[in-house]
Amino acid sequence: MLSSLLPFVLAQGIAIPVIPPPPSPSIPTEPIAPQSPQELVVPQRVRPLTGKLDNTPVLNSNNPELIFNEGIIISTLPSIGMGSPYAHLNYAFRGRFDVFAHHVVQASPEGRTLYLGILLFNDSRQPAKVNVLQAASSLTSPDALFIELPPQVENPDGQFFSGPGSRVMDRVLRGQRQALYPAELIIPPGQAQMLVNNPLPVNYRPDPTQPPPLKLPRNGFSAYFRLQTDTPIYGASLAMYAPKDAQGNERPPTLAEWQQLLKTANLMTPRDRIPRNSQRRIYSRVAGVSLGSTWIATLTDNDTREQLNIPQSGQAFSYAISTIEGGLMGTNQKQAAKMAVRYPDTAYESHGNYGVHYSLTLPLHNPTSQPQQVSLAIETPLKFNEGRDTLTFLVPPAPNVFFRGTVQFRYNNDQGTAQNRYFHLVQKRGQRGDDLVTLTLKPAEKRTVQVDLLYPPDATPPQLLTVRTR
Repeated sequence: MLSSLLPFVLAQGIAIPVIPPPPSPSIPTEPIAPQSPQELVVPQRVRPLTGKLDNTPVLNSNNPELIFNEGIIISTLPSIGMGSPYAHLNYAFRGRFDVFAHHVVQASPEGRTLYLGILLFNDSRQPAKVNVLQAASSLTSPDALFIELPPQVENPDGQFFSGPGSRVMDRVLRGQRQALYPAELIIPPGQAQMLVNNPLPVNYRPDPTQPPPLKLPRNGFSAYFRLQTDTPIYGASLAMYAPKDAQGNERPPTLAEWQQLLKTANLMTPRDRIPRNSQRRIYSRVAGVSLGSTWIATLTDNDTREQLNIPQSGQAFSYAISTIEGGLMGTNQKQAAKMAVRYPDTAYESHGNYGVHYSLTLPLHNPTSQPQQVSLAIETPLKFNEGRDTLTFLVPPAPNVFFRGTVQFRYNNDQGTAQNRYFHLVQKRGQRGDDLVTLTLKPAEKRTVQVDLLYPPDATPPQLLTVRTR
């Protein structure tokens, strides 16, 4: 664990003891061939989650994921008077709503800076007050590089993250609002304001004596906002190259320039892959308004009991998180958020539920006459659809990362002391999860564990929350 953390903690200026590497062997050895993963099949039942998504609408800006042009990514404004009516979905947000954006920007051959703008428009005859409850955004570089972290590391202060999605969801999970975002916006009647007006810089400066490289560098951006409005408003996500001042220097776009782009621009191209429900399924990415930002559930044995009997000794069961069409894990439960409005060539549902807050209460109960040791873990087995009583893992796991994010556990430990612990997890395809929380329950004891996470962008669903008795 320490050796894998060493480069990161040194970069953060954290003092740790230096452990010298073991001496090199004096006898030459044959190169070790990469180990082929072996399938590990374990008996383990997957249960559906109780509860359901709420109806909070989410302005969901994720298609196209890769942007390297100006244009409208998504607009929920009315189409009347717009240059490209088909680019506007005519959906007003009322009360609580969220905004999610996750994109990758590619450098332009000319080295121009692209800006991402999220605009809120008040079409009513009275001022609109928008409360910014939580807010976070992050670039991959320089804010949140994809660095290698251990499969799990305790993360009490949010100092561990890998990628912008991981960092943004950690901040919102902790109820934070970044200082660059105001606590509220007041939007006059018939006017707009920018929620986001952020540059997406890419470290590339063209050499006029050389042709541009075949593969231009990229940078990522993630953002999530929890908002409350007292007046119906519309929203839009846009991209624009930085205008230049009289001296030829780039400057941020003005509100008027964003509004002009919104009125005259087309829907951004090139588009992402078109969704397809067939043997070779294409989920596509989301552009529209998805319905649901929170899944609250109390996990019990049935609807009438207020407890969850732990598994028998040596056994385990799991609950699926973020199930999707074709990956129901035998639960027959599709958790993907429905779309209130969408563009015809984008995802049918919010596959992956990026940004959705899973808030799960487990009232654990030991029904036996002996003390029992029970543990909780997050796992990423191989995806399947139809029902079965086994899970398949890979040993070692595949190299591709399927989950990067923070999970919160709240409970009383065996000494009765309240615990509030955060873990940053990195899980690869087919990875069996290590124990995160271990408790010893006395005979007939009941103890509640609260598990919370915001499903992070760049994750590949589904994952499992596993309860295991030793």
